[in-house]
Amino acid sequence: FSAGVCCCCAALRPRYKRLVDNIFPEDPKDGLVKADMEKLTFYAVSAPEKLDRIGAYLAERLSRDVVRHRYGYVLIAMEALDQLLMACHSQSIKPFVESFLHMVAKLLESGEPKLQVLGTNSFVKFANIEEDTPSYHRRYDFFVSQFSAMCHSCDHDPEIQTEIRIAGIRGIQGVVRKTVNDELRATIWEPQHMDKIVPSLLFNMQKIEDIDSRIGPPSSPTGGEKEENPALLAENCFRELLGRATYGNMNNAVRPVFAHLDHHRLWDPNEFAVSCFKIIMYSIQAQYSHHVIQEILGHLDVRKRDSPRVRAGIIQVLLEAVAIAAKGSVGPTVLEVFNTLLKHLRISVEFELGDRRSSAGSATFSTSSKESDERIVQNAIIQTIGFFGSNLPDYQRSEIMMFIMGKVPVLGTISQSLDTSHLGDLGTRRIQIMLLRSLLMVTSGYKATTVTNALPPPFLDPLLSPSLMEDSELRQLVLEVLHNLIDRHDNRAKLRGIRIIPDVSDLKIKRDKISRQDVSFMKKHGQQLYRHIYLGCKEEDNVQKNFELLFTSLALTTIELANEEVVIDLIRLAIALQDIAIINEDNLPMFNRCGVMALVAAYLNFLSQMIAVPAFCQHVSKVIETRSLEASYFLPETIFKDKCNLPKSLEKHEKDLFFLTNKIAESLGGSGYSVERLSVPYVPQVTDEDRLSRRKSIVDTVSIQVDILPGNNTDDKIDNTEEITFEALKKAIDNNGLEEQEKEKRRLVIEKFQKAPFEEIAAQCETKANLLHDRLAQILELTIRPPPSPSGTMTITAGHAHYQSVPVYEMKFPDLCVY
Repeated sequence: FSAGVCCCCAALRPRYKRLVDNIFPEDPKDGLVKADMEKLTFYAVSAPEKLDRIGAYLAERLSRDVVRHRYGYVLIAMEALDQLLMACHSQSIKPFVESFLHMVAKLLESGEPKLQVLGTNSFVKFANIEEDTPSYHRRYDFFVSQFSAMCHSCDHDPEIQTEIRIAGIRGIQGVVRKTVNDELRATIWEPQHMDKIVPSLLFNMQKIEDIDSRIGPPSSPTGGEKEENPALLAENCFRELLGRATYGNMNNAVRPVFAHLDHHRLWDPNEFAVSCFKIIMYSIQAQYSHHVIQEILGHLDVRKRDSPRVRAGIIQVLLEAVAIAAKGSVGPTVLEVFNTLLKHLRISVEFELGDRRSSAGSATFSTSSKESDERIVQNAIIQTIGFFGSNLPDYQRSEIMMFIMGKVPVLGTISQSLDTSHLGDLGTRRIQIMLLRSLLMVTSGYKATTVTNALPPPFLDPLLSPSLMEDSELRQLVLEVLHNLIDRHDNRAKLRGIRIIPDVSDLKIKRDKISRQDVSFMKKHGQQLYRHIYLGCKEEDNVQKNFELLFTSLALTTIELANEEVVIDLIRLAIALQDIAIINEDNLPMFNRCGVMALVAAYLNFLSQMIAVPAFCQHVSKVIETRSLEASYFLPETIFKDKCNLPKSLEKHEKDLFFLTNKIAESLGGSGYSVERLSVPYVPQVTDEDRLSRRKSIVDTVSIQVDILPGNNTDDKIDNTEEITFEALKKAIDNNGLEEQEKEKRRLVIEKFQKAPFEEIAAQCETKANLLHDRLAQILELTIRPPPSPSGTMTITAGHAHYQSVPVYEMKFPDLCVY
């Protein structure tokens, strides 16, 4: 009777339950009953409205079997679910999916490795199914957490541990594929999900033994390798995740990387950090590269108080990211990158000096180690700035050059430079050197069409200011930057090393015809370049490298910018440098004097062969030959040897050892050169840069010779309340006067000339001229010859500079303004 009741009850049960029960055999080892499974599938396809009930009933049976540890029936239930999922594609499948995900969650929660792997495999199959319409209410928070936890499995059995970790990674990959493409769906890019997914992948990627295998664009490991190696599978999943990132969610995917590297202290050493960001930069879309760079810079700001090696590790990661980003899109934040790097350069110098002060008087190993670590940070910053700048387009690179140059602190000035007031002179010098080294790397390989584009006045003036500093390394860096910008035909390598070149044609110098823009540049700024070369030769701390760079500067100027007028100016400059060594008004050491003589010999030998005037070449060759026999220390091959016997004085040397202006003028005049200006010795004018750079004034003494030409006889003295005496003139010429008074005086004069009527200005100038005419005659006790016109002319000599006869009211003094 009971059996009959059971049969009746079974007959009354819903058909879908009977079909589900029939797929389970009596012995689970026999596996799924295929014939009954086909019936169930046909029923589900024919009556899709029953899918949700089929799923709920299967879930009920599976939950009961999991609790009872009847894992054979669990496998059969999951296999049936998988087949139903693959067979049914209708709107009614969504309730069935909820039951399916509930069953997968039960398996993942079981803690049994086999069931966790089984649930993961089913979820991956589900993730590969493309649904007709998205389910906006469905969330995968639990699966993200569970799969992430499986990625960190620490099972005692290594094989089971690897199996669970692989399942966790594949599960994360499934979640990403299922959700990443639909922006309306509950997104996987939310921070709470990324903070679990990314560290889980990185944790497994750390296990790769050969780090170099991940350097470069994405590789394509074989299917077997990806399935067996959690590290390779995690890397592949990480690349896929980043490749799907868009503008709005890029930062959420990158920030957890920093947290992971910080937590596991992977910045020092930073091999894994570098490899991670190489993967990131190669995987993301090129137009989003600047987002990653911004994130690295932001993290560098956060960790600015960390140890030098940690900061150096972050900066090296930035360098690698920049190296890859420079090939694509760097983005609009170029100045922000450089500004942040320069700020950290100042911080590093500040730390270095702070450690040095705190350990003053006790030379400990730890302190020296900290200083060397800070140097590592500084070098990494410079290398990053240089690499980043050198890969920018020309228009952006010129802006960066101006930006860096504006940050160089110049003593005595207030500008937008880095604040080094609290660092002292030593810290300021360190900052100057670091910034100039950065500028040197940025300008490397820069090829401007004209020198005007490469050296605009707003850039040239501050660049040349450090060349007047009493620091040989600073002057060397400035000259090297100039070489990068002037040398447009890559001739510098051929000119390396100061020497007497027997045949310049062997160097195969490349040059083009001088353009009108370059000619105009030399007319405006040529004297400025000559002046800094001249002053650079007068520095007492010059070493061989300084002379080599000065020679290269002269040679490159000749190649790139020299027309006939510039050639005459360069010869005047060379003769003036020779006079520095001979007269020695600056009390230079004998090595410096001989070095200057060798520099002049090497340059005039080069110049004479470049312009190919036979008589000029003959004179230069004769002087060099005489020196090689009688005074070899005037030649670079001898004076720059380690052991060179220096002369005690240069006063007793014969004229045959020197380059003579009259001989040069004769040789060039016969070839059509305008040599009148050769008779006027070269003397640079004093500017404010000399005060800012703490140098001695160029004009220590100024002698004034007044030659009043015949003209109107005016014996009457002009009575004026303003008296001009010798002391007043001397005070006016003195370069060390109060700078503020000079500025105020100039301002008043400029304001007067801008606002006063022209007739009043002309009358006052003529009165002042006549007054100066009479007073100077009295002071210097010169014979007055009446000028031929109301405005006489005079010749004034200041130092070695001769000012030609000009109207008195148009006279110009280096440091004296006569009104």
